[in-house]
Amino acid sequence: MKTTQLTILGSTGSIGLSTLDVVARQPERFRVHALTAHRNVERMREQCLRHAPDVAVMVDADAADALRTALAASGSRTQVRAGSEALAEVARAPQVDAVMAAIVGGAGLLPTLAAAEAGKRVLLANKEALVMSGALLMDAVRRSGACLLPIDSEHNAIFQCLPNGYVCAEPVTPHGARRIWLTASGGPFRDRPLDSFAGITPDEACAHPNWEMGRKISVDSATMMNKGLEVIEACWLFAVPPATIQVVLHPQSIVHSMVAYDDGSVLAQLGNPDMRTPIAHALAWPERMESGVEPLDLLTMGRLEFSEPEAARFPALGLAYQALERGGTATAVLNAANEVAVEAFLAERLAFSEIPVVIAATLDAIEAEPVDSLERVLSADRKARAIAGEQVANARQVVS
Repeated sequence: MKTTQLTILGSTGSIGLSTLDVVARQPERFRVHALTAHRNVERMREQCLRHAPDVAVMVDADAADALRTALAASGSRTQVRAGSEALAEVARAPQVDAVMAAIVGGAGLLPTLAAAEAGKRVLLANKEALVMSGALLMDAVRRSGACLLPIDSEHNAIFQCLPNGYVCAEPVTPHGARRIWLTASGGPFRDRPLDSFAGITPDEACAHPNWEMGRKISVDSATMMNKGLEVIEACWLFAVPPATIQVVLHPQSIVHSMVAYDDGSVLAQLGNPDMRTPIAHALAWPERMESGVEPLDLLTMGRLEFSEPEAARFPALGLAYQALERGGTATAVLNAANEVAVEAFLAERLAFSEIPVVIAATLDAIEAEPVDSLERVLSADRKARAIAGEQVANARQVVS
């Protein structure tokens, strides 16, 4: 069996940690070529000493210097590099077979695109790459012959429920899917009184009831913008219109998504809420391998509940559908505005209830343009961040 050379973009985050856990269980199948992070020097040092990658990339130059010093003192032979361009280089490196794209936010777009252009097996955990530039990324996959496999538990579930042999970004063939049910836990505030949302704290928003995630993704789950971004991602991955995708609240996070077919069949993928399952599935596809996740015990699982999300409780979800309808760069604007608003909320500069307000105002202020170049996408991203920043400042003045 050929050993798969792997680059992990965002190795110090939750997806990166889970990926390394799965890979460590299969040392004969996988070898880590490169690990990347922003500035978490101590965790990256530990990962380099344990997994001995050829290259470690820190986006922050000072962090790269600190890591280089720490690894030299430990006798590590890992080469340390710095900067965003180094991310793209380890994503497209000729010896690399597969790339785990797990950098959170718009920062993951360029290295993910580089991996796709180089024809790699791209394990997509960075939904923003498709949200910002779906047309460009899917075109790159088709041109290069890359294999794009989804890591988000919901999209991986949909992928598993589609006909055998379906691969994202291959020429679309009719698969008879009438509806895609995208499940959502509802986050920590699915039952919280709406009149208390203005007082929600960052720590409360990051206390997800089912999943262990980073703070930004946890806030997105609390607002359900995370699900809105997943709707956009699903439209690109599975070549379906927005009307085909329906979000359903499922507090237990056992059914990860479902596909309803023309003949009345509904196929669902179930499992314990652990990201190592979709990671192992994509790493081994089309085979299966051990992930470290306990099998689901149907006899102790209890009830499975499903309900429709309230529009008033989760306005961010509606904003995502609106951006999809506008098309073009509107989804890049949506993503950028959300990142700015969430960052302000986590820094306690914006109320939780104001996050969708900032996003809506930014969407209204910028006209959507065709996604015909990377520069147009990045320009829309820059404009949206500037306007969202102004909206955050205005919101603070009103509060003051």
